[in-house]
Amino acid sequence: MLAIFGALAPIFLLILFGQGLRRRAVVPDHVWPGVDRLTYFLFFPCLIVDELTKADLGAVAMGPMAAAMAAGVLATSALALAARRPIGLDGPAFTSVFQGAIRPNTYVGLAGAKALYGTQGLTLTAVGIAVVVPLVNVLCVTVMARYGRDGKGATLGTVVGAIVRNPIIIAALFGAALNVSGLGRLPVLGDIVEILARAALPLGLLSVGAGLDLAAARQAGAGVALSSAFKLALVPGLTALAGTWLGVDGAALTVAVLFNALPCSASSYVLARQMGGDHALIAAIITVQTLTSALTLPVVLYAFG
Repeated sequence: MLAIFGALAPIFLLILFGQGLRRRAVVPDHVWPGVDRLTYFLFFPCLIVDELTKADLGAVAMGPMAAAMAAGVLATSALALAARRPIGLDGPAFTSVFQGAIRPNTYVGLAGAKALYGTQGLTLTAVGIAVVVPLVNVLCVTVMARYGRDGKGATLGTVVGAIVRNPIIIAALFGAALNVSGLGRLPVLGDIVEILARAALPLGLLSVGAGLDLAAARQAGAGVALSSAFKLALVPGLTALAGTWLGVDGAALTVAVLFNALPCSASSYVLARQMGGDHALIAAIITVQTLTSALTLPVVLYAFG
């Protein structure tokens, strides 16, 4: 387990460094949104394309791995819905607990997979992005439309459209197409993509740290605890069980568990504001899960990976 902790430790130190940069105002607050947009729309897509064009996609049995990841998310979603009445939260608060229970932070996932398995880890993480991210978005929007305060800011159709236009999903499909077609890295353009890709992980992790809301985390309650238990322990545990049953092993099983054990993504806050969720609660969930996952990820990977 020490080896896993050692591989993941630099990721969380960079996240804490990002929080320090913001708290000390080394980087002005108005700069971080621009960094987020550049990372999301340019650097991370370049990283995905660069790695997938070089990967050996035929070496991985992606079907069973994808099925195990989807099974973990779907089973947890069903349990969260079943727990709605017993936990006694109002509709908007429940939507935040639900989002926190299943939505992953892909930035942390890509960094963790690369730290553990290099290029192979990034290739396997692309499976998670292609399968889990669209699934989670549809589930979360459906729950928001049913239990949020209004849901006027978005519809299922608009979010499905957003999934289709998601730059990371597009990059995964484009990189896989270049690989399967035999074209591989394109002349000149491939070199540019590789250079831009180098900025993805450091800037992405610093942005995650800068976005943490420590004030909200100090007001954490039962909703935060339940959501964190689901996301950081239940989803990866169920993923590991499904993966073992489906014959997934080695790096594929570890990355599947890692991806489904990731803390909640900051994009949950945007959706909560847009569709009438409890945005203060989701801010606390994101912060608590991100900090707690520094301890839970090594333990989960040691136990299930």
